[in-house]
Amino acid sequence: MKLHIKIVHLFVFIYLVFGSALYSYSQKIVTPDKVYGVLFVDVQMQRIFPDNKTFADAIPKSSPALIVKKFNAEKENKNFSLKEFVSQNFKFPELIDSNHNSDSLDNVVIHIEKLWDLLTRKPDTIIAGSSLIPLPHPYIVPGGRFQEVYYWDSYFTMLGLAESKKYDLIENIVDNFSYLIDTIGHVPNGNRTYFVSRSQPPFFSLMIDLLEGIKGDYIYSKYLPQLEKEYKYWMDQKVPTHHSVSIFPNVVLNRYWDQSTRPREESFYEDSTLSYNGKNRDVLYKDLRSGAESGWDFSTRWFSDGHSLSTIETTNILPIDLNCLLYHMEMTLAKGYKLTKQLEISKAFQKQANQRKRNILKYFYNKKDGWFYDFDLKRNQLSSEKTIAGWFPYFFQIAPNSDFERAKKILVHDFVKPGGVVTTLKKSGQQWDAPNGWAPLQWITIAGLEYYGDSLLAKNIATNWANLNIKTYKATGKLMEKYNVEDLNLKAGGGEYPSQDGFGWTNGVLLKIIKKYNIDFK
Repeated sequence: MKLHIKIVHLFVFIYLVFGSALYSYSQKIVTPDKVYGVLFVDVQMQRIFPDNKTFADAIPKSSPALIVKKFNAEKENKNFSLKEFVSQNFKFPELIDSNHNSDSLDNVVIHIEKLWDLLTRKPDTIIAGSSLIPLPHPYIVPGGRFQEVYYWDSYFTMLGLAESKKYDLIENIVDNFSYLIDTIGHVPNGNRTYFVSRSQPPFFSLMIDLLEGIKGDYIYSKYLPQLEKEYKYWMDQKVPTHHSVSIFPNVVLNRYWDQSTRPREESFYEDSTLSYNGKNRDVLYKDLRSGAESGWDFSTRWFSDGHSLSTIETTNILPIDLNCLLYHMEMTLAKGYKLTKQLEISKAFQKQANQRKRNILKYFYNKKDGWFYDFDLKRNQLSSEKTIAGWFPYFFQIAPNSDFERAKKILVHDFVKPGGVVTTLKKSGQQWDAPNGWAPLQWITIAGLEYYGDSLLAKNIATNWANLNIKTYKATGKLMEKYNVEDLNLKAGGGEYPSQDGFGWTNGVLLKIIKKYNIDFK
């Protein structure tokens, strides 16, 4: 292990001396590994904290430069304790237990209403050396170890905030994302410096749609500049991020692509010690990071051998869900520019949306079984991994009505379980595989069924999911990040960290479907 740490030290030194800034327009963004150098590596590799995110989120008690100077002066002392040094020089964000103020008699709806206040953060102040990127408006955090805003989580949280009539908070969150787009160039994974090299599934256009339904059409004109900047980021029109890929002449589709080739700061030990079977380390780290950008971190969906994390190749995959999200972004831009009387620009975006829709139907649809798959760039064919992401074309009403019944049979046969819909069909130990179900994918499935006229199946899935959430809450006083939807007596598992409670998007989707389907929650 000591030899491995020394190798990592050397790598960090080279990176700090020769590494370029993440982006030309974010020179001031400095990640914790660059701020603290060898100190950061030592803390992470010696597992001073069980969760690497703890130190990545640490708040220095004095100047970071002074702390590093003290570390370099003291680390060779015979009685030096790294754990004590860190304790003396850093403090850490408080992790609030979601049921710490809950009344055992609260029903789940009252509990969620109380959680909104618990999970709301006030506008941030700048703290030198902290990885937190300050936001100017209040926002919601997911809970547990996640004490910052997250991109795609926020849309599903907003569904519940709308049911609670917290309209100003919804607008605040959208304003924060707008601010991030203007200052950084895109919406990062979350408001941490170590997230700036990547984004997450781009739900900004859906947030604008949701807010428009509350506040009116002027919302489109308010956020059009930021929405177009976000679109240019994903299409590589502002900075060459490699998110877009031309697979054939005039066929441009998108993938996930983190800009960095470093171990993730929040999972530094796990990435640094992962067996990679001869794979280039830079490529491995980029694929791990890009898997994190997908939101599905991690799943056999991204593994070339279908079961081992070391074979991850996220950047070789064109994801069906991402391309559907970009279709919606193009459609929203077309609508926004039409409402603001900029008709030529509107027509151009409508043309791009129409072309993407044709490409989705041509390159992601398996005519043999009637399901949508990811596209494998490396092998120039459809992926063999069947996942619930294949339902996104129904959520976005891209798939023709004539395909619906075939797809519904697959949905019912393969994905519908006693507690909702499962994410994939493989039990790999990864958290985005079976037997786990996640709130956002429940909503995508339920809403897609509603759009195609099957309210009965939609309500059945919604009721089963809600009942599982409520059952767990009554037993534990908590709402969880994810659930085991196959065996209702077992907890969800897998992943790099314990299952978290709070939990933003679970609260949002649960409250939405309780109200929509009048589900008994008492």
